[in-house]
Amino acid sequence: MRAAGARRGHVHLVLLPMPLYAATIFFSAFLLFLVQPITAKQILPWFGGSAAVWTTCLVFFQTTLLLGYAYSDAVTRRLSAKAQVGLHVALLAASCALLPIVPGIQWKPLGTENPSLRILGLLAATIGLPYFLLSTTSPLVQAWFARTYPGRSPYRLFALSNLASMLALLGYPFALEPWVTTRLQSYGWSGAYAGFALLTAASGAFALRAPGAALASASERGSGGESRETPPGLGWQILWATLAATGSFLLLAISNHICQNIASIPLLWIAPLSIYLLTFIICFDATRWYRRQIFLPMLAAGLGVMGWTLADSDLTHQLQLQIGVFCAGLFLACMFCHGELARLKPSPRYLTRFYLMVSLGGAIGSALVGLVAPLVLPAYFELALGLVACAGLLVFQVRRMHFVFVGLATASLLFSVGAAGWSIHNFYENTVLATRNFYGVLRVQEWNVGTATYHRSLIHGTILHGTQYPGPALERRPTSYYTETSGIGRALESMHPSLRPLKVGVIGLGTGTIATYGSKGDVYRFYDINPAVIGIAKRDFSFVGKSDATIEIALGDARLNLEREDAQHFDVLAIDAFSSDAIPVHLITSEALAIYRRHVKPGGIIAFHVTNRYLDLAPVVQQLADAQGLHAVLVADDGEEPMGSRSDWVLLSDSEDALDVEGIDEVAETIEPHAGWRLWTDDFNNIVQVLKSTD
Repeated sequence: MRAAGARRGHVHLVLLPMPLYAATIFFSAFLLFLVQPITAKQILPWFGGSAAVWTTCLVFFQTTLLLGYAYSDAVTRRLSAKAQVGLHVALLAASCALLPIVPGIQWKPLGTENPSLRILGLLAATIGLPYFLLSTTSPLVQAWFARTYPGRSPYRLFALSNLASMLALLGYPFALEPWVTTRLQSYGWSGAYAGFALLTAASGAFALRAPGAALASASERGSGGESRETPPGLGWQILWATLAATGSFLLLAISNHICQNIASIPLLWIAPLSIYLLTFIICFDATRWYRRQIFLPMLAAGLGVMGWTLADSDLTHQLQLQIGVFCAGLFLACMFCHGELARLKPSPRYLTRFYLMVSLGGAIGSALVGLVAPLVLPAYFELALGLVACAGLLVFQVRRMHFVFVGLATASLLFSVGAAGWSIHNFYENTVLATRNFYGVLRVQEWNVGTATYHRSLIHGTILHGTQYPGPALERRPTSYYTETSGIGRALESMHPSLRPLKVGVIGLGTGTIATYGSKGDVYRFYDINPAVIGIAKRDFSFVGKSDATIEIALGDARLNLEREDAQHFDVLAIDAFSSDAIPVHLITSEALAIYRRHVKPGGIIAFHVTNRYLDLAPVVQQLADAQGLHAVLVADDGEEPMGSRSDWVLLSDSEDALDVEGIDEVAETIEPHAGWRLWTDDFNNIVQVLKSTD
């Protein structure tokens, strides 16, 4: 009886770890990628809502993933079974002591710090150790699996982990973000992490008890067939890292490209990242999915289409085309990179080294886009360069294939180089100054030089942010979105009696055009997060320098500054902040409006600039006004050419009389409400809902 019982116990010990390993890997990967949008969304408002916040977060995530894989590689090669499990359980216990993952308010920026370093430090202090340990789980538990079951491949567990990651990402914007507040998301994740720690400890315990498969370090392994295999050389390891780096580089470059003209929100971050993970799932699930003869020609064509779309300036603002082309192109590029990785993967004995090089490549790719490119490139040239690099890697990989594949890959490379050159040429056309930092790309362009219509414009990303005609007769005339017939122009003129001066607040400096309305005794206080904008407004445009009003400029995120400041008693407060054409969502929420109201006098006007190619923001502002008992009207102005531009401003006031005055009442439009729309708050916003129809 004891023998039979022993046999049954043997079977249980062998079978139980299999689903336990799978569950541990699945749960860890799910939490690993769920924490990314949870944390990034929490800190996004602190750094101006810039798309670079997500890029910097991805640099942290990829780098920490690298450290986790390095840890897994080291402990599986150098430590005994008992030491591996003991060390890991101790670290898990320590990480649980750091929960919950709620960023401390001491990390809020003051406006003068390097935002990238601030974000990296914040993430390290808040989620560093838990994220590190989550990142170790997949390679470490796969190594335990491979040594517990020597005849079975662990690589499908890698596909399982990527499936869990994708489910977490896709579930966040649809199943979690709309229903659960951001803070509650953090507490819920922290509780789930504690459960994960227990699950991992159980996996380690069962791995130690598995008969015939003690988790010896690699140096202690016997001389079976697997141990006699030649370890992968340096060349193979460099190729693994290069393939991984190319996929990661394109992921971040395309994410930047998509977000800069819409909004930096989780949904737009998640779409490219989900595509990236999907290709890992497909390629590592089974070899039959990646067919080189199909995907290599498709990639060659896809690189050409992406290059053309990037180089043709007429396609820049075709939103659906841009998203469709670059998401499809990212899929093809990542299928190539990850398919080649799966084709070149080593035996399970060397899987931790393989994952280490893959994560090293991922970290290098993300760092090149998130940290290096803003320092060395004057614009978003990294996407064009990434297409060239991918085409070059394609040529390298097909060099021994049929000449048809070599020809297609070579043509793709040549076309990508030409498209990159043309897009850079277009960028510099009429440009006299170009600069880039964490908050985006700024250009000063000159047009019609030497003629009576000579003018100078500020371009942020791809969007006009102000124009001036420097001639003596016109240099103090308001232009573009700020003419006398615009909503802000009418608001300022209606509020400027000759008996008393005005105090005006403006969120978003741009060229400083609004300062032209200033008179003696007025105070115009501008808020801007980007120091480069302030320098350009003072040096390359004269709206601020030649205004009759007293000009004040506060550096830093406007909302954070207004939270800290005493009531400013503004007569008019204009919310005119854009990053390219993307809106900083945290400036158009119910909580933000409450802050604005504290700084505006009774009977004053809050003016929201809602001009946008893609988003219908006027109903959003109307809902905010209704929720706080304010009156709201829309002033839509076609803008008289050549100096004016079409603009939409929503004017809010606690006094109906303030909006029922000459200059406003004759052009004011009622904003049609949208049934079923939820109020935008710091915990909820829905960009998809406000996308304009293309009909």
